[in-house]
Amino acid sequence: MSLPHKLVRAAAAAGLLACLTGAATPAMDPANPTCPLTPDWSANTMMKLTPVAKKGGKVLLAEGRIDAGLPDRLNAALAANPDVSEVWLRSPGGDARAGNAAGRVIRSNFGLVTRIPAGWACFSACNFVFMGGQPRIVDPGGLFIVHMFTRTGDRQSIDMSVAMGTDATRELIGDIEQDAALLASEDNDFLIRMGVSRKLLTEVMYQQKALANADDKSTRRCLTQAEVKAYNVANNNE
Repeated sequence: MSLPHKLVRAAAAAGLLACLTGAATPAMDPANPTCPLTPDWSANTMMKLTPVAKKGGKVLLAEGRIDAGLPDRLNAALAANPDVSEVWLRSPGGDARAGNAAGRVIRSNFGLVTRIPAGWACFSACNFVFMGGQPRIVDPGGLFIVHMFTRTGDRQSIDMSVAMGTDATRELIGDIEQDAALLASEDNDFLIRMGVSRKLLTEVMYQQKALANADDKSTRRCLTQAEVKAYNVANNNE
């Protein structure tokens, strides 16, 4: 049986178990049916790093949007708290390259665990921060949410280039395509270095729509527990 079919069957079995046990399930997002309507990925406009005592040790809560300054702040927070054993993540994403750099900061701290606790969500650039952990844990009820990145989010620049004429638009498209190709290459290299299956990119991330359209409004996907293990996103034995 192929991997995708195994994952579908595992997901169906999990859903059946929830029905049989009467477990409560959150309201799902009609546009993104694998995900809850309101993922808990923190409203902080800049990722806040808070060391706290939990589970008989110290963990670093990393909550909020990923910005360009995160790698330096994360490095400083870990240096100031050498007894931190885990980083707990919830984030709506943000700066993709900062996410990769923050993931490398975590990996440079040997044996530092990353965790997505139950009820928390780690989306987009947060995925790459999470992948820096060794080991990595997605608790049941934790959400590892992926999408296809887009470099066309600056609608003002696009509209301006169109107004300026064909040559300006062609130049902008070329710049976007080049940057997207470079970022895809960086992501592929990052997954290899972190020990995550590259199939996560080709079979899941790159299969999502970058932008919603009239026929398909789904732009993100929540991985099941079976999937995070199959793609080695989570590599623990819990």
